Order: sequence, then structure tokens, then C-alpha cells
Amino acid sequence: GFELKEELKKFLNAKGIETEDKGCYSPESVDYPDFAHKVADAVEKKEVAFGILICGSGNGISMAANKHAGIRAALCWKKEIASLARQHNDANILSLPARFISENEAKEITDTFLSVAFEGGRHANRVNKIAC
Repeated sequence: GFELKEELKKFLNAKGIETEDKGCYSPESVDYPDFAHKVADAVEKKEVAFGILICGSGNGISMAANKHAGIRAALCWKKEIASLARQHNDANILSLPARFISENEAKEITDTFLSVAFEGGRHANRVNKIAC
């Protein structure tokens, strides 16, 4: 996911969206929970509004992030999934599966995730039931 992360940083910065890179910093193999926890901590503490996590499948990194209170990391492989994750689940971390999407798809998914608002209403009660 390192290469995709680097491209998404350029993409977001070109749109005037500030990014804060929590790692990893090379294409070498790493333990993804280390980075999931750093991003989830920043979102949980409201240091940032949203987080983006990337790993091969997107699954493990989502699982690690979702261990944090108040985190709703959504694994998104299509822009429609990202839209629903925001609208219905108030997702605050986008998880991307680098092995299964193209760079262009990642950009579309990210754009959608960052531009769609939570609908609230009937969904708010459900989101409130997620926390244990």
C-alpha cells in the first residue's frame, strides 16, 4: 500500500487538502496494526477529522483501527461503498485494499468518502448502537 499512499497524498495535496503521514515510509514489509493505531488515535482524539488506511486487502488494517472507541473504519473498494459508509455509518476512517483497486479507483473512492456527509436520522440510532 505504500505506493498508493504516496499517490493519494499527492492527489489530496493538489486539491488543497492537508495530509499528515503516519507511515509507513517505505515499501518494506511492516506490521500494519502499528500504523492503524496511529491513525485511529489521531481520529479518536479529534486531531484530524478523517483517516485513510491502506493495506493489501484492507481487512486487517480496518480490524485494528476498529478496536478504538469511536472509530468506524470502513473497507471501501467502490465509490458507492464509500458513499454509503459515510451516509449511513458515519465512517471516520477509509480503508483501501491496494491489491484490488487501481490508483484512479482509489482517488474516486477517496473523493467520495471526503465529500459525502452523514445523513443522521434513522442511521444515527444504529451508529450509536455500534459502540459497546
